[in-house]
Amino acid sequence: MRRATLTPNPIPSLGLGLRREFLDQVLTELPAVAQWEIAPENWMGRGNLAEYQLDYLRDHYPISSHGLSLSIGSQDPLDETFLLRLKAFLDRFSIDRYSEHLSYCSVGGHLYDLLPIPFTEGAAEHVIARVRRVQEIIERPLVLENISYYASAATELDELSFIKRILQGADCELLLDVNNVYVNSINHGYDARQFIRGLPSSRITYGHIAGHHEEAPDLLIDTHGAGVKPAVVELLQLAQQVHGPFAVVLERDFNIPPLGELLNELYELDQQLQPLGEALHGN
Repeated sequence: MRRATLTPNPIPSLGLGLRREFLDQVLTELPAVAQWEIAPENWMGRGNLAEYQLDYLRDHYPISSHGLSLSIGSQDPLDETFLLRLKAFLDRFSIDRYSEHLSYCSVGGHLYDLLPIPFTEGAAEHVIARVRRVQEIIERPLVLENISYYASAATELDELSFIKRILQGADCELLLDVNNVYVNSINHGYDARQFIRGLPSSRITYGHIAGHHEEAPDLLIDTHGAGVKPAVVELLQLAQQVHGPFAVVLERDFNIPPLGELLNELYELDQQLQPLGEALHGN
């Protein structure tokens, strides 16, 4: 195997979501990124080849896992059989970080969409209890991602207060999706910078950044299907200035370009964040 020359230097804090479209190229070239993020549901129980591939990646990179089906806010019972399989998978491949969406995706069966949890005290208590149970089973912190949403069933609490209530009550961690903050701020008319400043620094484990579609001036759609907008990069810069440097994963789930283009985007993002990181470290 040889190392890729698609980027000038290794990128120390920026990772990519791993997609099948470029899996073979990654295994062959081992491009210089900080980490790969996988969806465990796409790898569990796939047989010997998948195990070999993931073992090989794990030998060369840190790997984090970002789940798709936990449905932490659902009224359905937790799928503890799935959680036990998940724990065995994470243990098998020495994956410490497991993140999921602060949402629900099941009502008597999976809906294949991420729906917002009502922003109420009752819903927060429900989620807190479920998060604590998940953490007991998987024996790791659960890292919850703030989601994009387009309507909310109830708003007894604002979004920021709801997220903070769960993080504190469940003693869990935050995956800060900066693009989702920006999208929600436009769609729901709040100050994204104030939202970022209000988050608890100690809970932020890592971040996501992605592109979105501008349907209208007051309606953005979180597609993960385009390059990252400058306004989102600026918001990420603010987040790292306020909360200190944290690792970031670039997501691309739709209109996936060649791997080289994604690596170049990652490198350009790194160039924008490096001066901030140097300043924060006193260099």
